[in-house]
Amino acid sequence: MPSKKKRRRDLERPTIHPRNKYSENPPDFALLASLYTSFQPFVFYGRDGRPRIDWTDFNATRELTRVLLLHDHGIHWWIPDGQLCPTVPNRSNYIHWIEDLLASDIIGKTNTSGDNVRGFDIGTGANCIYPLLGASLLGWSFVGSDVTDVALEWAGKNVKNNPQISQLIEIRKVEIHEESPSMEELHDDKLVFCESKTELSGSMVKEEVDPLPSTSFDPHADANKTYNGPPVLIGAVRDSEKFDFCMCNPPFFESMDEAGLNPKTSCGGTPEEMICHGGEKAFITRIIEDSAVLKHSFRWYTSMVGRKSNLKFLMSKLREVGVTIVKTTDFVQGQTCRWGLAWSFVPPVRKIVSPHVAEKNIMSFMLEGLQRQFSAFHVLQSIESFFHTSGASCELNTSSFTIDITASNDHCDAILKDELQPLDEARSCQHEEETFNSSSCLHPRLNNLLFRISVFQQIPGTLLVKGSLQHRDNPVPGAFSLIFQRLEEVLRHKFCR
Repeated sequence: MPSKKKRRRDLERPTIHPRNKYSENPPDFALLASLYTSFQPFVFYGRDGRPRIDWTDFNATRELTRVLLLHDHGIHWWIPDGQLCPTVPNRSNYIHWIEDLLASDIIGKTNTSGDNVRGFDIGTGANCIYPLLGASLLGWSFVGSDVTDVALEWAGKNVKNNPQISQLIEIRKVEIHEESPSMEELHDDKLVFCESKTELSGSMVKEEVDPLPSTSFDPHADANKTYNGPPVLIGAVRDSEKFDFCMCNPPFFESMDEAGLNPKTSCGGTPEEMICHGGEKAFITRIIEDSAVLKHSFRWYTSMVGRKSNLKFLMSKLREVGVTIVKTTDFVQGQTCRWGLAWSFVPPVRKIVSPHVAEKNIMSFMLEGLQRQFSAFHVLQSIESFFHTSGASCELNTSSFTIDITASNDHCDAILKDELQPLDEARSCQHEEETFNSSSCLHPRLNNLLFRISVFQQIPGTLLVKGSLQHRDNPVPGAFSLIFQRLEEVLRHKFCR
């Protein structure tokens, strides 16, 4: 009998996007085989009598993608052997998530084309899947960029073979120049690192955190984490072009050997599609760097992320360049999970605390990888300073390593306002949950928020920070959770490696 913990994890597991065509009706292999004779040889039946395909067979996965696009979307599609073969349900999740971002009123519209949505697909590949799905499902227009002749040829064929949407999609060759502009030339430090009060690193706790130097993106600092390939956005986006969003299925790996570690799937993929120096971390960092220069050329910058462990690193880069908001989500398909990362430089127009933010009376997090020069006492002092900065009342007890905090509504506003830090949502990973990076409308103005922060030594280099509300009558639902999340981000940024 499964344990309660296992059942709880199963219940909390993110699901496919609710507007995805396959959320309620997964692909029916038996039906597809009966309708498309070319798919029949790839379908077999397991001991349970259910139809299956061999996911390690590239031909099977390619034919499944072909018949799904034709049967459910009216799209004629094909790719040659060896090219990356996308899964339709997973790619549809990404499209619908961007639809959610564009439909929300978190940030204002920046284009002048009315309701016409324009996207940019970084590395569209021979499959051209995102432009084809976005155009057929939602009528969006796209520019799909790529560098290889094979990708450009077959992406063009896939567009041309679907005249009903071909006028919405442009396939653009990205020119590779032998002498590209240096990163110092592209990313002027005044633009990237001293943008405004929204820059998280220097303004969050002024007396505690020094502003990051303009060499934070020094391409020579760590060659293993630097992308040195073809242009990504700068060099691909033309002067004065405006887009509602960009999207990207980045090269996840550093080598083809690493790419082949999963024996359960065979989706194909060329080295240009699968690998780059530094892997997805370096590639997405380059998108972030480019976005810091292009700024409002895009309403939303987005990318898929293959490893959850990379999200923290990437969000730290986003904080460095002064984005106004960060959003994340899960893309779930069967046993495969990917993550979506989105950010913007457009000032938010909606300033509320979402009712979806869970009100928790006790919260905690671990500070792991504490630098040697710091102790639990340093962390305790930093917590006290964090709340003193907003004007909240603090009572420090060094013997028990606790701080009792009394915060009025104005103090909560000061802690959560834009000038301190944009709120990221790495912990939520939910499609519908929207927690915004400002809360100047915390209301009604009722009782003070009373809570205690405790610091516990775990093993060397690891501390447990625990927060507990001292009353059940929280004047602002979710405020304590948001404040504690911000505190976690401040402490991690300052003390952890």
